[in-house]
Amino acid sequence: MFTTGWGEPVHPDTLSSLFPILIKRSNQAPPNDPLPHARLHDLRHIHATTLPLAGVPVHVVAARLGHADLSITLGVYAHVIRAAEASAADVFAQAIDE
Repeated sequence: MFTTGWGEPVHPDTLSSLFPILIKRSNQAPPNDPLPHARLHDLRHIHATTLPLAGVPVHVVAARLGHADLSITLGVYAHVIRAAEASAADVFAQAIDE
């Protein structure tokens, strides 16, 4: 949550419109390790994609995203969850081979 200097919430469109400007300014400053083009909303997807891959349960991810229904999270991020499941299966297979 971002607030103004007087404590009121900043409108989400304000942050979304400032995000590309911040990326551009960052890319102009040394050291010149440019950030890719991204939208503010992309940070939400990165967060939501990284958590299941790190083993965070889907119901926790759903709560962090504010999804009232777990099926929303499962529908949007099912590909990530399947990748995590495949990884878990590989870990198990390797463990029983040893």
